[in-house]
Amino acid sequence: MTQVRSELTRYLRTETVGGAVLLIAAAVALLWVNSPWGHSYTAIADTVLPIKPLHLELTVAEWTKDGLLAIFFFVAGLEVKRELVVGELADLRSAALPIIAAAGGVVLPALIALAVGFGVPGMDKGWAIPVATDIAFALAVLAMTGSRIPTSARVFLLSLAVVDDLIAIILIAVLFTVSVSLLWLLGAAAACAAWWLAQHRRIRTPLVYVPLALVCWYALHEAGIHPTLAGVALGLLTRVRPDPGEDEAPATRLEHLVQPISAGLCVPLFALFASGVPLDGKVFGQLFTDRLALAIILGLLLGKTLGIFGISWLAIRFGIAKRPADLGYRDMFALSVLGAIGFTVSLLVTELALEGDSVELAKAAVLVTSMAASLAGSALLLRRGRVHQARRDAESTHRRLGRAVGSQDMEEGSTK
Repeated sequence: MTQVRSELTRYLRTETVGGAVLLIAAAVALLWVNSPWGHSYTAIADTVLPIKPLHLELTVAEWTKDGLLAIFFFVAGLEVKRELVVGELADLRSAALPIIAAAGGVVLPALIALAVGFGVPGMDKGWAIPVATDIAFALAVLAMTGSRIPTSARVFLLSLAVVDDLIAIILIAVLFTVSVSLLWLLGAAAACAAWWLAQHRRIRTPLVYVPLALVCWYALHEAGIHPTLAGVALGLLTRVRPDPGEDEAPATRLEHLVQPISAGLCVPLFALFASGVPLDGKVFGQLFTDRLALAIILGLLLGKTLGIFGISWLAIRFGIAKRPADLGYRDMFALSVLGAIGFTVSLLVTELALEGDSVELAKAAVLVTSMAASLAGSALLLRRGRVHQARRDAESTHRRLGRAVGSQDMEEGSTK
């Protein structure tokens, strides 16, 4: 358990730094594309970097989306596997609340998006845009403004986001796989089986795993399945329990190695080329009048917040799940607002689900809503932090007074 807690602390620390870098990358993209040099941003994003022997003709933006995000999803797969086997989700009683909360945070946003955007072109799949919570972004906000909140808040938010990401991954696999090449799919399955066998045989050299990962990615790409799912599959097939005498399990070693690259390079580069949205008066006007934009905004802000908090309250109220230690309902509401921060996966789903001008408008809606959720969540967390700190100060004062009174009684007794 000590090792699990230390790994959780390290994960939170890395994701927090990654979240800050992510925000910087998004800000740079917005400033760049809306500056006099905006044409250079578009030119770089649309530059094709081909690998002709493999018939891969992807632009810079597509490489960050299909290639670099596979590394992000690999880390997500490792984290899901670790949480399910040895982490917070391994115990059904502890896992019940974040699993239920994540489900509520997926279903209600989807229903709101469908209701508001019904009949809008692209909403047959676009309803999935507001269902995902960005782990790095949300944890960064929590770290910056919720330092005085009990540590159980971080565990709850991380567990919720892990389950949320798992559901989003399943949706990507189901919604955006139009046609499948069975031969290439079998090739990807063979690469996954070889990865599992190498783990089972305790092989450690990257000379085996790196080629298998590349083959799996390419096979899924050619099969017609979004290639980022290769990262998830390989992460879930990685061993998370150390052998006797083994200092660390392979999943732990790989997280140490890959997560800083994912959080500090891959996700920020994706954000850089996915967040470049021209913002002008027309776009801001459409955010509050266009049904597509409203579906995303309301799905994230209302759907995520009410879905996470509402279903959590009901689960606790009817005894299905237990409330995290030291957390009140107001704390959980603040964390639910952070759940409305949809960034990395929401932007990915936007690019997969929509076409034309709708993509830019939907991205603007995701960016504006995520920023609004982060500001609102920060304000609530700061307020709750002051409440918790005042409570701790009062308890500390009470203990000091109690010790002082006890000491005085002992002195009086000895005098008598």
